Amino acid sequence: MAKKTTTSQKTTPRQSKSRTRTPFRIGIMGGTFDPVHYGHLLAAEQARCEFKLEEVVFVPTGNPPHKITWEMSSAEHRYMMTMLATATNPHFDVSRTEIERKGTSFSIQTIREFQAEYSDNDAEIFFITGFDAVMELLTWSEPMEVIKRATVIAVTRPGYDSKQLHAALGGKVLSRIRLLQAPALAISSTDIRRRVSMGLPIKYLLPEPVEKYIIKNGLYKSAAR
Repeated sequence: MAKKTTTSQKTTPRQSKSRTRTPFRIGIMGGTFDPVHYGHLLAAEQARCEFKLEEVVFVPTGNPPHKITWEMSSAEHRYMMTMLATATNPHFDVSRTEIERKGTSFSIQTIREFQAEYSDNDAEIFFITGFDAVMELLTWSEPMEVIKRATVIAVTRPGYDSKQLHAALGGKVLSRIRLLQAPALAISSTDIRRRVSMGLPIKYLLPEPVEKYIIKNGLYKSAAR
């Protein structure tokens, strides 16, 4: 499956899909993907199957509004790793929409752009992100508009406490959230960066092409990561 370089190249095949299924359901999976790993891929595939999504588009973040506590890899490195990780799944795609956006990237901007692109297909948007990020949803830009325009899927880690989410968001917002447990999210990008910096193996934590890319480009060597 050809990967897109902008969010507008696949209009024709997407429109043809809409004739067989209505509405067209698409998942947006945002994140730094620094690096992308099997936890991300499993969560995306589980979401696709459970919510009957036509495809899941991975959207590497550009300039995130929240504080980054490590020296984030370049947008191109993160984009290429995500391309390599998703290449074998015909239901996965990768978008450059955020890394090519000027200024700070907000989730609501991305959701609006996808809605505009899929307007001919009467698309239903599912925004897939981690439980920790959803806990802070009310601090996002235009949070009520986010849950109005998209169904938010909170990917949970093993042993999560759903009461925390209710306390943080309240019942009204929580009614628009869907929970998805993905056991493999015990894998974390933070741990992978740490392991690389310490010279420890990362095999079986992420796809082999991503592992080779990290080694070839000397990513995550600094202990500061």
